[in-house]
Amino acid sequence: MARSAGSAGFPRAVRLLSPGDFARVFAVRRSAASGPLALYACPAVSAMQPARLGLSVSSRIGNAVVRNRWKRRLREAFRQVRTELPAGNDFVIVVRSGPVPGGAAGARQVEEMICDLAARVVARPAYAAAANAARQGTGPQPAGGQPPRRRR
Repeated sequence: MARSAGSAGFPRAVRLLSPGDFARVFAVRRSAASGPLALYACPAVSAMQPARLGLSVSSRIGNAVVRNRWKRRLREAFRQVRTELPAGNDFVIVVRSGPVPGGAAGARQVEEMICDLAARVVARPAYAAAANAARQGTGPQPAGGQPPRRRR
């Protein structure tokens, strides 16, 4: 059965696309970790913007099959819980280690981890100060206004 293109999709509006977006989230330095996942959060410029997601799965995690399996699992979990996540925030999920949780129980486990990590980061008092600074345009910016260059 084909999926509808409605809320089940992963449209551009809910993805972090540019290296500058990732650099801005990492520059705020607000994170929480649990198990194989680390979640970084940054307030979006507009509080009315939906929660957006970026993924970082290093080649240290495994070969392309394993990395893509992680990304599919994380995208699907985000699709399921994005209405529960606080709007007006950008999130980057970094996979630190471990095998991909399998089956329906593994999918639910990843969804719960994402919700828990997002709630932990956003609930911190320092995050509220970062949110106010970012919305006023005085928040941390990547060095030189450019994303960091990759080392060769």
